[in-house]
Amino acid sequence: MAFFTVIIPLYNKENFIESTLKSVLNQSFGDFEVLIINDGSTDKSEEKVLNFKDPRIHYFYKENGGVSTARNFGIEKASSNYITFIDADDYWYPDFLQEISKNIYRLPDLKVFSAAIEVETSKKVIRSSYSIVKTGDCEMVNYFEASLKETVICTSCAVFHKSVFEKAGGFDIQLKSGEDTDMWIRIGLIFPILFSWKVLARYVYDEKSLSKNHKYPIECIDFYKYALLEKTNPSLKKFLDLNRFSLAIKSKIIGDKTNFLKFYKAIDLENMSLKKRILLKLPALLLNPLIDLKILLANFGLGNSVFK
Repeated sequence: MAFFTVIIPLYNKENFIESTLKSVLNQSFGDFEVLIINDGSTDKSEEKVLNFKDPRIHYFYKENGGVSTARNFGIEKASSNYITFIDADDYWYPDFLQEISKNIYRLPDLKVFSAAIEVETSKKVIRSSYSIVKTGDCEMVNYFEASLKETVICTSCAVFHKSVFEKAGGFDIQLKSGEDTDMWIRIGLIFPILFSWKVLARYVYDEKSLSKNHKYPIECIDFYKYALLEKTNPSLKKFLDLNRFSLAIKSKIIGDKTNFLKFYKAIDLENMSLKKRILLKLPALLLNPLIDLKILLANFGLGNSVFK
């Protein structure tokens, strides 16, 4: 049995999957299996994958059902005790699995391990900023307190003991967006996280997707299922309010007054900075140019978001 199971959901990433898969196969720690879950791709993704002849690769094809169904499929097929994911357009540095394995051997009672990431934009590569005080090479953190800037669990830079999914459940297949956040919330309510400061993965920042994102309807996680818990968990409440803020802004931009009011009324404004309070009051006409500013700032590493 391999030490790690690497799950790669794949949907129409013919231009990226080769680089991503090479970054996995080039790991200095080689005791792993790779499960590639082709979620109904219509491009040449399958052809690109089948060109690789490595016995550690196991290829599966399924009808398109979304990234959550692909990840859950991989979790069910995994034979290892430790499961990790990488999106088909992201990249691992060669020591990702080696560094995580060292932390696992050092602290075997822990179940969730993550590390810092960097973001590749069209202009430069930027190291992500975290709401954590650095005290050493690694930090034991509460997910909500540690994720007020950038999430400390990035899908492509974290490892989970398989028992995590037995306790927290799988990815919610009903969610069209925010399925990662929903999973990390459920995990964060149960498990502490060992976060490594070493940058071990690169996330590819797609400004085209970001610029179009505000045009789509809000179909995401319903934070009301955490209504009782957030009353007694201040760090969870603040984390949820920051996410509600982002969704409220997006709702206003697309003219969805119902969702805007839903998210806005649930926010404790004491958890918001003055800048965020002002943004919540601005009309959509003024918010739209801020999206362009958001993209510009992110591309040059001057701030990854004006909304978060």
